[in-house]
Amino acid sequence: MARVAIVTGGTRGIGQAIALRLAKAGCSVAAVYAGNDAAASAFSDKTGIGVYKWDVSDYQACADGVARVAADLGDVDIVVNNAGITRDGTMKRMSPQSWEKVIAVNLGGCYNMSSAVWAGMLARRFGRIVNIGSINGQAGQYGQVNYAAAKSGIHGFTKALAQEGAASGITVNAIAPGYVDTDMVAAVPPHVLEKIVARIPVGRLGNADEIARGVQFLVSDNAGFITGSTLSINGGQHMY
Repeated sequence: MARVAIVTGGTRGIGQAIALRLAKAGCSVAAVYAGNDAAASAFSDKTGIGVYKWDVSDYQACADGVARVAADLGDVDIVVNNAGITRDGTMKRMSPQSWEKVIAVNLGGCYNMSSAVWAGMLARRFGRIVNIGSINGQAGQYGQVNYAAAKSGIHGFTKALAQEGAASGITVNAIAPGYVDTDMVAAVPPHVLEKIVARIPVGRLGNADEIARGVQFLVSDNAGFITGSTLSINGGQHMY
C-alpha cells in the first residue's frame, strides 16, 4: 500500500517540487496551501495531486485537516513541514505582528502538524517527519530575526522530537536549504542576488528538486537509521 504524505506549502516552490517527487515515488500526496486558490487549483489540475486548504498556524485547523486527508487517502505516514513565510525587517522596524506571525507559521506549524499525526504514528510504529529549516536559521541573516529564530527553532525541535519517536519507528529530520531559485528568491533585487550567488562556492542558486530529492531519501525505508539530523543543501555556503 502506498504511503500517505502531507506536504505543507505544497503547491508552490520547494513544496511543489517535494509533492511531485513524492508522488513520483509512489506516495499518495496531499498538498496543503494557505491562500492562493488559483495556483492550488492549477497545480492539482496539472498533476492530479489533491490539494487541501488550511492555516498551519491554527492548531485545530491542522487536526481537522489531517483527519480529512486520512479519510480521503488513509492514515498519514509522512509529513513534510515546508510551509513558511517571511516578514523581513530590522529589529528597529519589526512589529510584534511580524514577529508573531512568522514564528506561528514557520515554527508553530511544525508543532501543530506533528501533533496532529503523532498519536497515529506511535500506534502504527512508523512515521517520517521532515522539517524544512534554512541556512539562515543556522547562520543568521540581517533583517530576519523572526525568520532566523523560527528556522533555528525548527532544528532544535527536530532533535528533541526525534528522541521521542526513535523507539517507535518514527524518524524526524530536517533539511536546511540554502538559496534556491524560487519565487521568493526571485523577488530579491538583482544587485543583492548577485552578491548572494558570489558567496556560494558552487557558483549558482540551488533548484527546488535538489531539496526534494533530499526529502525523498529521508522519508524512504533506506533512511530508517537517520533521525535527529539536519541535511544542509546549500552549495557549500555554510558548512555547519
